[in-house]
Amino acid sequence: MKHNQQLPNQHFRKDWKLRVRTWFNQPGRKVRRRTARQAKAARIAPRPVDGPLRSAVRCPTVRYNRKLRVGRGFTLEELKVAGISPKVAPTIGIAVDHRRRNRSEESLKLNVQRLKDYKSKLIVFPLKGRKAQAGDASAEEVASAIQLPQGALFPVTNPKAATEVRAVTEEEKNFQAYRTLRMAKGWARSKGVRAKKDAAYKEIMEQKTKK
Repeated sequence: MKHNQQLPNQHFRKDWKLRVRTWFNQPGRKVRRRTARQAKAARIAPRPVDGPLRSAVRCPTVRYNRKLRVGRGFTLEELKVAGISPKVAPTIGIAVDHRRRNRSEESLKLNVQRLKDYKSKLIVFPLKGRKAQAGDASAEEVASAIQLPQGALFPVTNPKAATEVRAVTEEEKNFQAYRTLRMAKGWARSKGVRAKKDAAYKEIMEQKTKK
């Protein structure tokens, strides 16, 4: 070895075949997960398998705030505007997030509309051994209730802005972008020189008029 360099320390004698990890149990786990999903759907029927309804929120930071995603739950203000009690909301499949605050009117209106749409399609089963109360579904509605086996409740989608299509005008065809930019840069670069010349010319003309 020359100079003060690190000595080579390569490990070429590891028993690789004893440390490799295999995944031969993947097909069995796939069946096990599917069976668990079916058992859960049967256990909580006719409630949706995906879980409670959740709010639509904006992703944090300036980089991602243009994107909508599913949040943790609805704020107390959103529930109040929609006419739903915060204590009743979890019992009818609505997630509540008491920490989140509404920072804009847009998010408030969006989530209130989600709550109203959900409320319009909601079928509340009457409790056994209790008298029917306001808001409970009738016997016909209970019989017609079906379970949503998969997929999100009112999925959050990011709307795509429609691109406006029009014909290219003759003026746009003849427009020379590179030449226009070069001219603008030249004018900006010589602005001070031109202003100095204009001031000198103006002073000369004023002296001539005085004579």
